[in-house]
Amino acid sequence: MAAKSEEAAHHATHLEGNNKKIALLIAVLALFLAFSETLGKSAQTNAISYNVEASNLWAFFQAKTIRMTAVRTAAESMATDLPATNDPALKATREKRVADWNATANRYDTEPETQEGRRELAARAKKTEEKRDLFMAKYHHYEFASAAFQIAIVLASATVITGVMALTFLAGGLGIVGIGFMAIGLFAPHAVHLM
Repeated sequence: MAAKSEEAAHHATHLEGNNKKIALLIAVLALFLAFSETLGKSAQTNAISYNVEASNLWAFFQAKTIRMTAVRTAAESMATDLPATNDPALKATREKRVADWNATANRYDTEPETQEGRRELAARAKKTEEKRDLFMAKYHHYEFASAAFQIAIVLASATVITGVMALTFLAGGLGIVGIGFMAIGLFAPHAVHLM
C-alpha cells in the first residue's frame, strides 16, 4: 500500500511539474499573441488610412482630368468655332483667352512645384497604394500568426486536462509557426503570398 501511495505522490508531483511547464508555455504563447494582435491592428489601421489617402488622390486626379478636359474643349471651341474677325483687339482677346486656357490645361496635367498636377497625383496615388498593399500583407501575416498562437494555447490547455503530452509538442510547433508568420510580417511581408 505504501508503494502505491508513494507512486501516486510521485505521479502527482510529475503532473504538477508538467502543468507548471505547460502554464509557462501558455503564458509565452499569450505574450506572442498579444504582440501579433497589436502589430496586426496597427498594420490594418495603416492599410485603411493609406487606402483612404489613395482614394482621395485618385478622386483629385479625376477632378483635374475633368477640369483639364473642359478647359481644353473651351479653348478648342473658341479657336475653331468663332467667325474670323478683322478687329485686332477682339482677335488678340480671343488668342489670349485660348492661350490662357491651354496654359491652365497644361497646369492641370502637370504641376511639379505643388505636386497637384494629374501626373504628380497619379504617381503619389500609386506610391500610396504600394504602402497600403505592404501594410495589408503585414496584416495578413499577423492574422495567421494570431490564429496559430490561439490554436496553440487551446492545445496546450487541453494537455492540462487530458494529460496527452503530444498536444504540448503540437502547441509548441504551432507557436513556432506563429513566430515565423510574425517575422515574415515584420521583415518580408511580400516574401510569402497567402492572400
